[in-house]
Amino acid sequence: MDVTTSRELAAIAAEAARAVGDRLRAAFRSRPEVLTKRDFHDPVTEHDKAAEEDIRAVLGRLCPDSVVVGEEGGSHGAGEVCWYVDPIDGTANFAAGLPFFCTSIGAAVNGEVVAGVVYDPVRDDEFTAWLGGAECNGRPLRSAGARTDREAMLLSSFPTPRDLAAGGEEALHRFARMVEAFASTRRPGSAALKLAHVAAGWADVAYGTHVNAWDVAAGSLLVRQAGGTYLPLSGSVLEPGGYLACVGGFDLAGSVLADLVPGGDA
Repeated sequence: MDVTTSRELAAIAAEAARAVGDRLRAAFRSRPEVLTKRDFHDPVTEHDKAAEEDIRAVLGRLCPDSVVVGEEGGSHGAGEVCWYVDPIDGTANFAAGLPFFCTSIGAAVNGEVVAGVVYDPVRDDEFTAWLGGAECNGRPLRSAGARTDREAMLLSSFPTPRDLAAGGEEALHRFARMVEAFASTRRPGSAALKLAHVAAGWADVAYGTHVNAWDVAAGSLLVRQAGGTYLPLSGSVLEPGGYLACVGGFDLAGSVLADLVPGGDA
């Protein structure tokens, strides 16, 4: 895909993400009713579903011959462009009133992410990526920061309840090694917004498990186009699994997380 078309798709994603900004800001800290999906660790609210419907309407109007894969509504449509939509990435934060959540929209063609937007409605920060670059609120992003673990801030939701169920004490030991190795370790939630912060150089490393394409499609392109590294631990950004991302120049081979890199290519 050419750069111009890629940037046009990014502009469409931005319009769709901003279309739900007012709704999410108005509902934030209203303590909405929370339902659950997989289990009580996986919340959803009426605003997730309503926001996704609004996003689908914008994408359908501006890019009618496309597929939309949404976290709440599944896959609909047909066409070359496939949109991956998470209307509220960080629903638990949103529902509780913690200001770390976002809307994430990524566009893929032939299995390659070609455009994406991560929109933080609380701060009105719009992170945009296309095949020619990445920016936040119109200013170019440069993913740069710490070079080693001992200087770096790690953003990670590991271990999740699923990690603990599968890995038990080993998951706790890995977490302990992470806490000991990194200067700071934080668990803010929202994979998409964590990746946007790595793309901006506001954090140095992000690591997550059990994510889906709608969580990371846009963020993965943001990191790469800003000069950072994004590694899908499942083999593909668009397949469920884990991810590891870091700012440009970070010594991943020397990191306590190096053993996560597929094939040892850190």
